[in-house]
Amino acid sequence: MAFHGAGQQAVCGDLFPGSELGHKYFCVGSSCGAPSTGLSATPCLNGPTAPAGTPRHPTALGGSAGGGAAVPQPYSNPASEVPSPAEMEPDRPIGYGAFGVVWSVTDPRDGRKVALKKMPNVFQNLVSCKRVFRELRMLCFFKHDNVLSALDILQPPQIDCFEEIYVITELMQSDLHKVIVSPQPLTTDHIKVFLYQILRGLKYLHSAGILHRDIKPGNLLVNSNCLLKICDFGLARVEEPDPSRHMTQEVVTQYYRAPEVLMGCRHYGSAIDVWSVGCIFAELLGRRILFQAQSPIQQLDLITDLLGTPPLSALASACEGARAHILRGPHKPPSLSVLYMLSDGATHEAVHLLCRMLVFDPAKRISGSDALSHPYLDEGRLRYHTCMCQCCYSVPSGRVYTRDFEPVAERPFSHSYENSLLSVWQGKELIHRFITEHQQGKRVPLCINPQSAAFKTFIR
Repeated sequence: MAFHGAGQQAVCGDLFPGSELGHKYFCVGSSCGAPSTGLSATPCLNGPTAPAGTPRHPTALGGSAGGGAAVPQPYSNPASEVPSPAEMEPDRPIGYGAFGVVWSVTDPRDGRKVALKKMPNVFQNLVSCKRVFRELRMLCFFKHDNVLSALDILQPPQIDCFEEIYVITELMQSDLHKVIVSPQPLTTDHIKVFLYQILRGLKYLHSAGILHRDIKPGNLLVNSNCLLKICDFGLARVEEPDPSRHMTQEVVTQYYRAPEVLMGCRHYGSAIDVWSVGCIFAELLGRRILFQAQSPIQQLDLITDLLGTPPLSALASACEGARAHILRGPHKPPSLSVLYMLSDGATHEAVHLLCRMLVFDPAKRISGSDALSHPYLDEGRLRYHTCMCQCCYSVPSGRVYTRDFEPVAERPFSHSYENSLLSVWQGKELIHRFITEHQQGKRVPLCINPQSAAFKTFIR
């Protein structure tokens, strides 16, 4: 589907000309040599050609027809009969997240291309164990069109051999970083549709009490129809309601890091994600990183060059070193007018919204929910719900729109389980139980074929 306006270029449908797909979450040819034909490509089968969508027998994934695939230990539950697991073989790597590697794979149950994220070294220590369990539960919790969620989790081995987790998600074609640095033209309509979806997904996350803490173009997956999903929750956590509880500053890629984090603030909230979105908005307009510094101090200097020297009230939570650095420098007036020079798309409405996002004081920064109400995003909302969303649908007489264009989470994400995690072994038991219970009553469970050549590359 493509957006068409009077005298305007189609916005969606041909974002990636030809086979120009991104390095992350793109569709690739299968391991047996068939050419890539996009997301609708017919899966490559050993033996006679089969129609698209034909399930593949496990022996077709294990290499030679004579030896077949090595069958791993099947999952067994005395209380119920469970089908033997189908084997999954990685095709090739397509990206790397904050904690883990992502591969393109073919689901042997239906021949569909999906993404497989490997979470290694889960049980090295208790902190790692809690972090991975949190991400896993979040991926299973999410139910939103603009947030990547888990489609399935591969069957774990016996608990004594349980060391890593494999999560299946939807396979996307590229990411926003790849789009921004490409020669692909980006119209104002593209930018509005992308920004609307980012904020729509962010509103959902924040309504669930979740801080992403690593919003950047590379963590925004896109398809050629301009559909966007927020991904990579390796640094995500639940919002901390107690301001006396310290939170880590080792979050967010530096270019998109909010000033309160750069200044060593021990407690922060959802405003750090909104700052990141503001930086991405400017990057979409100008096709270059807005604040590209070599160090956190230089990053802070670039921010004050644009926004001016912040008032003392905005420095109340800063560490002593950052506060001294700001105060001993010369007073800087704001120079926000330079934002109009980003591109022709930097209209008054665009710059107004951008300035509401790029506010030094997080208490005065616009929220993701309020940003969605800005007039700049009205066209992006209309275009998204006209032909891209799954919450609205068409009938012969016209389009039927949902009552809630930007839904929130049905309930807050609970992390109370983390308080009971006191040891790595206890965490291993909880995660193992969570995965097996998650698979109950669902499709045939999947497992990796450990004898395949691709898997041996995958585990390196």
